[in-house]
Amino acid sequence: MMNINVLRLSHRVKRDARITTHVCLTSRAFGASKIYLSGERDEKLIKNVQKVVKNWGGSFKVEYKKNYMNLIEEWKNNGGDVIHLTMYGSQVQNIIEDIKKSSKDKLIVVGGSRVPTKIYNNSDWNVSITNQPHSEVSSLAIFQHMLMDGREFNLKFDNAIFEVIPVSEGKKVIIKDENKDYI
Repeated sequence: MMNINVLRLSHRVKRDARITTHVCLTSRAFGASKIYLSGERDEKLIKNVQKVVKNWGGSFKVEYKKNYMNLIEEWKNNGGDVIHLTMYGSQVQNIIEDIKKSSKDKLIVVGGSRVPTKIYNNSDWNVSITNQPHSEVSSLAIFQHMLMDGREFNLKFDNAIFEVIPVSEGKKVIIKDENKDYI
């Protein structure tokens, strides 16, 4: 199975902490194994996402990359695909099958502030999730959902301390500690 990673461009500590956190959480919940953050280094955000992984399970990783172009070039040199989510790209519904045909690992690039032209030029696919302005979080969720064919709904996150049990009313959470499971 292909490995899915995400690159979040141009993170700004004071302005983007909440939205970048949501990009990280969406990446993880929808099947990515790692996210790379570029822009301003934000240790607090990285620690917060690592705490989510510790509490909710899985092996999701967060890594800061100062030079995102080096990451993109390295990704491509190692045989991976680069997919840039943008409102200016080819419509996802028209190209998702071509993207899925490639078994190569995927690096999904989501922007922040203005995305440099070199991102468009160095991506294997520039993909639009509608041609209207909206959130990178929603674009990422929709794209990963389509890429995964809905398999993200059945993902299991090993070593979770917290696990939500779906119920039609109320909340049911299992909290696991070293000695016992309890509700």
